[in-house]
Amino acid sequence: MPQDPHSALFQGHDHEGTKSRHPLGSNQADIEALEKDATIITHDVANESEKMITPFLTQHVPEQYNPQPRNTEKGNTKYCYRHRPDLKCRRQADEPSMEELQSELGNLSQSDQQAIAHVWALFSAAPAKHRNLMLQGVLAQCCFPQLSFISTSVRNLIKIDFLAALPPELGFKILCYLDTTSLCKASQVSRKWRTLADDDVVWHKMCEQHIDRKCTKCGWGLPLLDQKRLRTEKRQIQLRATGRGMNEWSPNITPIPESQMDEVPASPASSRSTALTNGRKRSADAAALSPDASVKRACNNSLVNDHQDSYFGLPMKRPWKDVYKDRFKVGTNWKYGRCKTKVFKGHSNGVMCLQFDDNILATGSYDATVKIWDIETGKEIRTLVGHEAGIRCLQFDETRLWSGSIDKTIKVWNWHTGECIRTLKGHTSGIVCLNWDGNILASGSMDHKIIVWNFDNKHKFTLQGHDDWVNHVKIDAASRTLFSASDDCTVRLWDLDSKACIKVFKGHVGQVQQVLLLPPEFEIDEAELNRNTEADAASSASDSHTLNYEVPDADISLFPDEPDRPAVPPYMLTGSLDGTIRLWHIPSGRCVHTFFGHIEGIWALAADTLRLVSGAEDKMVKVWDPRTGKHERTFYGHSAPVTCVGLSDSRLVSGSEDCEVRVYSFTDDVESVEEEATSS
Repeated sequence: MPQDPHSALFQGHDHEGTKSRHPLGSNQADIEALEKDATIITHDVANESEKMITPFLTQHVPEQYNPQPRNTEKGNTKYCYRHRPDLKCRRQADEPSMEELQSELGNLSQSDQQAIAHVWALFSAAPAKHRNLMLQGVLAQCCFPQLSFISTSVRNLIKIDFLAALPPELGFKILCYLDTTSLCKASQVSRKWRTLADDDVVWHKMCEQHIDRKCTKCGWGLPLLDQKRLRTEKRQIQLRATGRGMNEWSPNITPIPESQMDEVPASPASSRSTALTNGRKRSADAAALSPDASVKRACNNSLVNDHQDSYFGLPMKRPWKDVYKDRFKVGTNWKYGRCKTKVFKGHSNGVMCLQFDDNILATGSYDATVKIWDIETGKEIRTLVGHEAGIRCLQFDETRLWSGSIDKTIKVWNWHTGECIRTLKGHTSGIVCLNWDGNILASGSMDHKIIVWNFDNKHKFTLQGHDDWVNHVKIDAASRTLFSASDDCTVRLWDLDSKACIKVFKGHVGQVQQVLLLPPEFEIDEAELNRNTEADAASSASDSHTLNYEVPDADISLFPDEPDRPAVPPYMLTGSLDGTIRLWHIPSGRCVHTFFGHIEGIWALAADTLRLVSGAEDKMVKVWDPRTGKHERTFYGHSAPVTCVGLSDSRLVSGSEDCEVRVYSFTDDVESVEEEATSS
């Protein structure tokens, strides 16, 4: 006859206890009689127990035992997060474990099954406080093997897939704290983790944290990514990161208005990809602070263009993880010096200046010509002929090229056709340097003067103050200032509004050949500089990589009477024939630290946010970390002084008095090989 579960619970335990009280030799009739008595007693106890248990179940499981109208008051919130009935993230039972448990339960008798099921039901119905009491009572009665079993079982049960339980935007925020190695390992945990760990939200944050800057957490930096893609995809990433379009996890990203989504910002002259240089008296374009456009083109060519984003109407792009992987390969090649070298030969005299952008390289020489090269093929596109003496400086944009010569003239060319558009005259001696920014052209000369040409109002004016040749000029259009370097061993800062010199930087003991402005976001690593300084103090005096560090003063305004005027960049680099490179804090006018490494005078500098490149009389090209002052690598190959250098995210170019130009390419999957290109 079937019995209720309460009776079965007590019958099972009493039956087992009755067996243990009888000796083995008892006759069967006595045993059956005792069992019958025990059954009667157990049934009575079960009835009493049912009277006590039913109110318990009625109280804690009213929907099943005593249905009542739903209470509108706030329910019991003293549940743990796994068992709260109002949450969907309750832990699901492990299916294989439940099948195994059900199989073992099926091997028991019907009464034992009912008893065990009832114990489970009681525990499941109990609130958190009562559950704890039940568990404490059970644990108090367990022997060591049972406790060991519990310990082994609990070790796996307390694990939780938190990424699956949390909303996606919180999962993205957690994953954004991981490094690349940890992210790749996380993607191997499960399909859910792979979906989150490979998402564009996470890898866009990783790219933003490492590309074109040194990560403050890991110290790793990667070459700059295509700015246009960063702009057009930024808002899409923001919306996906939060689900609402508000960027809560990356304060450095600001939403982009819809009207601006299709706009491409104009690239000022200061964003050109490489530095202009001009030999022993040559200029350098601080525009080397931007990425090489060939990388942009390669990136765009690899995009998947046959799918459209229905929300933004933009072509589907490569995943940011792939972008990071490509940038990582380039960064690794820079770190270990893996590059492909191509040598350009064609000039009949020393190469004094160069600039490259996208796939075009322009070189100027003492042979009075400018040559335009295709970097990929190594072929000469055309030669610009017209100057009567050596060319010391040049700069070009999409259509025009400016060249300055010892013949005292500046020529403006259409480098696509080779036509000379205009010739500018004004200096009384050879022109050594020039810089074009917007509609303003500045030129420095052997006559110790700087002429500023304004093509908006068709006026020009002269800045005088240097006592020797002006070797380099650099315009900062934002702050309306100009920097100049001279053979008088000084660097001067000029106000283009007042046409006055507002600061003089002194410290070099040799002719200053280069002045290079660093981007406003550049920051020095003071801790690393201090460590290097201590290490240098302990090293021998013959160490070639000594670093002197001096903490700059607090920020000082150069224009106290014009609070709304944009500030000048905080840092600049200078190179001199005294064999040193100096990093200056511009507002205070103090030298922050000095790089020692070249054994002869420095002719050329180029830099971006990750590295500094220098070329010198000692025929070497050196690569430095401008934040820490550490020397990273030296490139050999020239047989004469290196007079000019250029830098992009994946290329390094150097020109020399040996009439050669060497292009080092650090693109992914390269081998250390050397090719030779000659003019046709």
